[in-house]
Amino acid sequence: MKFTKMHGAGNDYVYVNCFAEQVGEPEQVAIRVSNRNFGIGSDGLILIMPSDKADVRMRMFNSDGSESEMCGNGIRCVAKYAYDHGIVTKKEISAETGAGILTLQLFTNGVDKVEKVRVNMGPPRLTRAQIPMLGDPQDSQVVALPLNILHETFAITTVSMGNPHCVIFVDDVEHFQVEKYGPLIENHHMFPRRTNVEFVQIISRTEVRQRTWERGAGETLACGTGASAVCAAGVLNGLTEKKILNHLSGGDLELEWAEDGNVYMTGPAVEVFSGEINL
Repeated sequence: MKFTKMHGAGNDYVYVNCFAEQVGEPEQVAIRVSNRNFGIGSDGLILIMPSDKADVRMRMFNSDGSESEMCGNGIRCVAKYAYDHGIVTKKEISAETGAGILTLQLFTNGVDKVEKVRVNMGPPRLTRAQIPMLGDPQDSQVVALPLNILHETFAITTVSMGNPHCVIFVDDVEHFQVEKYGPLIENHHMFPRRTNVEFVQIISRTEVRQRTWERGAGETLACGTGASAVCAAGVLNGLTEKKILNHLSGGDLELEWAEDGNVYMTGPAVEVFSGEINL
């Protein structure tokens, strides 16, 4: 199988061009290639596929083999690959995902390679039914709801950006025990499809620092859908403006919850190397 390793703000995936390759049992392939000791090493596997609804289609598998609806950092790299490798020739393209069809604006450098991508992530989904999350009423929003975990009480705000997120604001995110609390919240019974968990420190009303425990992957260096969820959660809690700079472990993302109701995310997309692996 031919592949390309790419990352967005350090959130790295193995990408396969399914315009040219066929991938059987992608769940098992994701587990194999993601292993950082015995595989290629990544947060998961992303397939770049033809679509009858958009310019390209993305399927995304976590390192544990589970499939997720969307990946904000991953979709920027899909856009870069599609343009740099001639699948598309436009600088504004559409991509089909498990969270719907998204529009991406591509920014190129002096040698016509994509360096940065602005993604219309769509509107945040805010009701329990949309997360999904148990509890009544299902059409209610969850903002600063107390959640008890191991004798600690966290105020959680839940947002879906096509995939579920639980946002928690903390005083000192660098020293927070993400690996202790992340998996307990990810697998909490309130989230029937599990959830991603964002731990966020407010720097100012226009700047935050985020660490993410990703559903099915553990702590990652960045999470684009998570950063988008944080943008919405900050506004809902009255902590931030609608336009913020988010510092993630792997780099920075610019977020804006715009007047049209959509969240826009802008960030880098980087190709690392290409190769072949015998499966």
